[in-house]
Amino acid sequence: MSATALHPLREAVTALAGVWADAATAADLDRADLVSMTRAIGSARRALDALQADVAAAIAHESRPELGAESLAKQQGFRNTAQLIATTTGTSAGDAARLAKVGEAIAPRRDLLGEPAPAKYPAVQSGVTSGALGGAAAALIVEFLDRARLGVDKAVVTNVERQLVDRAVGLSLDDVRRLVKRAEALLEADKLAAREEERRAQRSLSMFERDGMLHLNLVTPVEEGAAIKAAVDGYVTAQFQARKDAVDAGGADADQRTVAMMRADALSLFCSHMLGCDTRMPVSGATVIVRINASDLENGTGSGTIDGVDQPVSVAAVRRMAASGGVIPCVLGSTSEILDWGREKRLFTRAQKLALVERDGGCAMCGLPPNMTKVHHIRWWNRDAGPTDLRNGILLCSTCHHRIHDNGWDIRIEGADARSGTRGRVWFVPPPHIDPARTPRLGGRARYDIAA
Repeated sequence: MSATALHPLREAVTALAGVWADAATAADLDRADLVSMTRAIGSARRALDALQADVAAAIAHESRPELGAESLAKQQGFRNTAQLIATTTGTSAGDAARLAKVGEAIAPRRDLLGEPAPAKYPAVQSGVTSGALGGAAAALIVEFLDRARLGVDKAVVTNVERQLVDRAVGLSLDDVRRLVKRAEALLEADKLAAREEERRAQRSLSMFERDGMLHLNLVTPVEEGAAIKAAVDGYVTAQFQARKDAVDAGGADADQRTVAMMRADALSLFCSHMLGCDTRMPVSGATVIVRINASDLENGTGSGTIDGVDQPVSVAAVRRMAASGGVIPCVLGSTSEILDWGREKRLFTRAQKLALVERDGGCAMCGLPPNMTKVHHIRWWNRDAGPTDLRNGILLCSTCHHRIHDNGWDIRIEGADARSGTRGRVWFVPPPHIDPARTPRLGGRARYDIAA
């Protein structure tokens, strides 16, 4: 291990000490310092992950099975590398094993002649050792690449690896999981249908009563559960809108139910409705939207996506869903739909929202699903005389909409052309008090785009 490997950690610790210098507790820090401290902690954690991955790989090498009683882990009284690391660092055995795999994947290697060779995954190595990529994110990427690289052209795997690392920098671990799912759909499209059949064979609904409560446990594939999710979320959205309308009208917010309670109520109401089937259920935007490239659908290749669902689905699943009621196959830019209204209409149409979901995926800023968003004018209708066109629309949840307007964020759309089908990219530009350099942050579906 070279001294260079410690540089990111030293820099992060120096940054932490600089922010904390005059503060006794975190409560003594102002808002700017709190953000700086959080960033420095993140840098320190990623630097420690890189160091620990390096050490874990070395421990794994010194504990390899062929060493028998001379294994380092066994000499220390542990069954294997993962148990040694987990016990010593206070992590789980699973996390320790994943970190060791990362260390092995980014460690320098030698070829059969003993000459130095690149790491197994050079892009991951660069991301981890530079402190840009955390250990948990690297583990997700390495685990996927180890599984997907078999039988795939090496150049394609290398390209996808580089894109995964580039996109993962600055994302939360949940977003990295979404990113990996997109990559799975690209490299493992031929396996999606088989996995869906395996999942369908595991679907179940168990019910039992205890202490006056009925307990339900539903396990079902995402393509079959999409209708359930859309209907339940639609009911919850409608209830929140009703609460807001009541408060806006000067009334009190009498509905104190949590989201979990509303979901339970939704299921009860839906089943009651099915027994009587004489009233319309209060749901908001409860439609399942399935998206797939027309050529993929025709040729039976590639994969599709369901709005609001992370897991891509196979072409076979898309075809099954298209045969069901309440499912819309989305075709953008149709000559039968006017997608640009200019100044003729103030409110965006349903067709326009469907088109914008293709670009934004949901809330373009935070990623909430489409049914929890509204289309907003980038250039305001009143103040800026902004048109009700796709190039001037963006999907935002209520919270992000207020955050952008209240804190001075700017929005840029690059490369959008509704007529040619180019969906473009959304960039959020932070105000100077958040980032003096005003570095644009990529938003929308493009955050997770992976190309072959």
